[in-house]
Amino acid sequence: MAETKREIERKYEAPVADEGFGLPDLSGVAGVFAVIDKGVVDLDAVYYDTADQRLAAAAITLRRRTGGADAGWHLKLPVSLAEGVRDEIRAPLSDDVPRDLTGLVRSRVREADLVPLMRLRSSRDVHELTGADGALLAEVSVDGVRAERLTGGAGTTAWTEIEVELADGGDPAFLGKVEKKLRMAGASRSASSSKLARALTETGIGPRPPRPADDPETPADHVLAYLRAQRDAIVDLDPAVRRDLPDSVHQMRVATRRLRSALRSYGKILDRAVTDPIGDELKWLAGELGFDRDQEVLTERLTAALDELPRELSTGPVRTRLRTWSRARRSGSRRHLIAVLDDKRYLALLAVLDALVDAPPLRSKQPKNALAKAVKKDFKRFAGRVDEALAEDPGPARDHALHDARKAAKRTRYAAEVAAPALGDQAKDVGKHAKALQTLLGEHQDSVMARVALRDLAAQAHAAGESTFTYGLLFGREEARAERAEAELPPLWAKAGSWSSYA
Repeated sequence: MAETKREIERKYEAPVADEGFGLPDLSGVAGVFAVIDKGVVDLDAVYYDTADQRLAAAAITLRRRTGGADAGWHLKLPVSLAEGVRDEIRAPLSDDVPRDLTGLVRSRVREADLVPLMRLRSSRDVHELTGADGALLAEVSVDGVRAERLTGGAGTTAWTEIEVELADGGDPAFLGKVEKKLRMAGASRSASSSKLARALTETGIGPRPPRPADDPETPADHVLAYLRAQRDAIVDLDPAVRRDLPDSVHQMRVATRRLRSALRSYGKILDRAVTDPIGDELKWLAGELGFDRDQEVLTERLTAALDELPRELSTGPVRTRLRTWSRARRSGSRRHLIAVLDDKRYLALLAVLDALVDAPPLRSKQPKNALAKAVKKDFKRFAGRVDEALAEDPGPARDHALHDARKAAKRTRYAAEVAAPALGDQAKDVGKHAKALQTLLGEHQDSVMARVALRDLAAQAHAAGESTFTYGLLFGREEARAERAEAELPPLWAKAGSWSSYA
């Protein structure tokens, strides 16, 4: 069973001329009461990656390590490379890479094999810095590292490295105090993000350099930069979704929708004969992500509504039933979602997205002002949906029309996001109004879905002989929230004006 630890650390290089570097006296660091020598431990780690180093290119490390108190498999996922923050997911020792960890790198690895890439053997001299109360502040180690390449050529290297790892729950500012002492002793910040990155570089073939930042010039450049950013977001968020981190499913779903929306909006730039099938697959993925996300939103909304009720108006085991209903539905959705992310269809979609941004199907003839024309077209479509919704009488037909208007608002907003770097305030203004309207229409749609859920819960409660009073009360409140949203729509829409005010 894998466990996760948030790791905050800094690495330093010993002075070049000092092969036997020793730690300076750290007892003078503010807050340090004692420096405890924990002795020397020998560590032996084999790092795994694909033959073309896909994990290393993303600053991800996967290793099998023996020696020390935390022997086992370690997967390190970057949280903030600039701050030296990574999540370390650990699993017990085994001969093969644990399934829990292979899933977390699948969006990078796809169907390629994980092979032994590098062996690092370290002699680690460990010291603990403790406060006056005896609590651990940080662990400081001097590592004598010997690296041997196992795949992709031969090569060895060795160096001395100082590593300072903050204790769990510690203040990151403390690392700066330790760093001051180390710099005075001649140490300098490591240029490599990890031991593996340094070993790869010094044994001949370093990790693939990151793609240089886009500097778009043409309309096609702007569209492709946007598509690439959303593709990267899907790949980056995959491990977070598998780990069930907060908001990860929502953010991944948003990235799929942004991609699909951009493909549809900018059909005058990209050949839709090629991109429409990709859009269909993105719609499928968004739908699969949606059930889990929708359940999460519903549960949060209904729980908050219960919290707002006076205690005397909550009759029967309403909270217990809500928790049971939510857990049962979400448990099944989680299992299904992980199966989707492991499915060949999803992996094939990732490969297609790679091909899309690397070899885009650009149309031979593209209109002048393609970005502005696309935003204008989507805005007019959005306006038509709003007018249709306002023309409907209150009821299911209007609910459906408002939901369509919300989807049109999203498409307009995303089209404006693509164009904003080129069009500036003109597109930003459109996007701002579209987002405000999307939020209002989203509140209305959430109320519609909450009422469906409340009817379901009330039916279950009735069948069990429980009071349904509270469900009816919450249903009425949701109706009132929807009515308020509908009343706010006309004046908010009036503020958006028309495309002519932006052109």
